[in-house]
Amino acid sequence: MATAPEPESRVGGIPVWRQLNPAAAPAAGATQSVPVVIVGAGPVGLAMAIDLAQRGHKIVLLGKFAFVPAGSKAICFSKRSLDILDRLGVGEASVEKGVTWDQGKVFWKDSREPVYQFDILPVKDQKMPGFINLQQYHMEDLLLARLAEFPEVDFRPGHEVIALDVGDDGATVTVRAGEVEYRIAADWLIACDGSRSFVRKEMGLDFQGRVFEDNFLIADVRMDREQESERWFWFDPPFNPGQSALMHKQPEGIWRLDFQLGWGIDRQAAVQSENVERYVRAMLGDDARFEEEWYSVYTFQCRRMEHFLHGRVIFAGDSAHLVSPFGARGCNGGFADIDNLGWKLDLVLRGEAQARLLDTYDHEAVVTADANIQASSRSADFLTPKTRMSAIFRDAVLELASEFPFARQLVNSGRLSVAISYPASPLSTPDEDDWQGRGVPPGNVALDAPFGEDWLLEKLGGGFMLLTAAPLEPVPGTVTLVVPADYATVRARYAMEEAGAYLIRPDQYVAARWKNPTKTKIEAALARAKGAML
Repeated sequence: MATAPEPESRVGGIPVWRQLNPAAAPAAGATQSVPVVIVGAGPVGLAMAIDLAQRGHKIVLLGKFAFVPAGSKAICFSKRSLDILDRLGVGEASVEKGVTWDQGKVFWKDSREPVYQFDILPVKDQKMPGFINLQQYHMEDLLLARLAEFPEVDFRPGHEVIALDVGDDGATVTVRAGEVEYRIAADWLIACDGSRSFVRKEMGLDFQGRVFEDNFLIADVRMDREQESERWFWFDPPFNPGQSALMHKQPEGIWRLDFQLGWGIDRQAAVQSENVERYVRAMLGDDARFEEEWYSVYTFQCRRMEHFLHGRVIFAGDSAHLVSPFGARGCNGGFADIDNLGWKLDLVLRGEAQARLLDTYDHEAVVTADANIQASSRSADFLTPKTRMSAIFRDAVLELASEFPFARQLVNSGRLSVAISYPASPLSTPDEDDWQGRGVPPGNVALDAPFGEDWLLEKLGGGFMLLTAAPLEPVPGTVTLVVPADYATVRARYAMEEAGAYLIRPDQYVAARWKNPTKTKIEAALARAKGAML
């Protein structure tokens, strides 16, 4: 595994974690034809390439940089993302490398005891933890190692898209690799090229949403510190009065310290070592010993494109939506995008579904983005009350939270990323039975549980699955998984102790469920889940 970069290891001002071997370029002026091209080789683009490669598709993946960037980016990966990564073959390695945590604590003013403590994984007996902390460059390393196992992926680091031509039946990109320029004509283009997406700008598209008048300082520092692997958050602490602060532990002795700065600051001065050191020592004590790893300032914003699907061009991750780092919804939201898109594009490429199935990616990914934006916006409003009454409300909530459970639900220190439900998905078949509030309703992600010596979610994903309490007549296009009678946890979590069945989508979301399933009902629900009712 790569080691930490030297401070002078930079390309174009960007810190380098690990150099990659630039891919050879085709002949100058050549035009290649491919089914799918992915623009952007960050975590979302890498995961998208792996997902489609696992399904047997040939992919060209273009990465602007011939290196893995270092610096302060995503560090928090949620259980849902870990479940997705596990399906992609890197979940266990991510957990092994990362710092696992389930607990969070919220402090107020000078109190040494938390006013609120929470468990991010209240339902136990699941394979993946509630969260891990892992620097983005480590995550990219793990994804790159997995990507190398697929000859179906033509990964081209150091190949930058410099022009785009979009037509009704595909998109053509002009690519520069060193001194060579060539073209790729793709049936489908997936834009995973980040918040400053060249593809989005070239198509004349933009974000809608809010930019909040506040700034936050990220200080990633290296130090030896004995502390539980927990998320600590402060409102109005004595070391940053009137503002907030956050602390996370990362692997290899790196800590993420986050300080609210306010509006109208000198951003360049804020990241100067002597100014950052003042904040760090105020938090940790004058005798704290630490080394600078990475300092940066960001502005809280919650924005998205109106639509993520534009003909044969599909947007995912930060190219499609932006949220604040509070709540760990950026990269996690990007993984949710590719998880939703992969199986749908797979069916379209195989001719098993019409292209209109991808309209449901636009619907469901926008639902996810809106839920993340709403949660992130509410966090911003709670963190930085804009009126006197808002400030009074926030302080009252924090004061009550230490004694009254109802107030704890109102504390918002960045509601953390969880799997988003699709209650109005056109792919779901509504319940015909009364489940009395039990089980997992259509439009919700499947709930993990022990499955013998394995885990349930290890058995789900990739294709359509029938989770049943008893053997059923085979339904073409599905694989049946019978839950033995003594697998009590699975049967209880799915409310099918005696009978019943669930149709699970390839992304592990529930498409339909029945107490008394029949082949006719299952076939109708499967057709609907593939877009036949659109």
